[in-house]
Amino acid sequence: MSSAGSDPLARKAHADIIVERAAEQLRQLLHEAVALLDPFPPFPGAFFTFAIEVEPRATASPEKGCLVVGPDAELYELVIGIDFSDESADPVSARSEEMKKLDLHPADYLVYAYHALTRVTELLLEQAEAKGKGA
Repeated sequence: MSSAGSDPLARKAHADIIVERAAEQLRQLLHEAVALLDPFPPFPGAFFTFAIEVEPRATASPEKGCLVVGPDAELYELVIGIDFSDESADPVSARSEEMKKLDLHPADYLVYAYHALTRVTELLLEQAEAKGKGA
C-alpha cells in the first residue's frame, strides 16, 4: 500500500507533489533544449516575434489564443492584431504582437511543455540535419 494509505487527501497531496516535480523536471528539459536552438526561429507570419507554436490539438482551449514557447523557454499566449485607428500608419507600425506569459497549473503545464519540448526537439533535429548537409 502507498505511503498515503487510505486517506484520500493524503493521496491527492502525494499526486500533487508528483505532478509538481514532473512539471519542474520538464521545465528544466525545455530550458536546456531551447538553449540549443541556433538560431531561435521567428514565428511564421510575425514581424517582430520569435516563438514556436506548441498548442496540442487535443487540448486546444477556445479561451486561449495561440500558445507558444519563447526564446526564454517560457510558455506564452501570442496575440497578434492590427490597430486601424490611425489611417496614416503604415501596416508594420499598426501591427501589434504581444506575448502574454502563461500562469499554468502544473498539470496543465505538463501537457503544453511536453508539446513544446517535442516541437523544439523536432527543430533541433532539423537544424542538425541542415548543418550536416551544409558541412
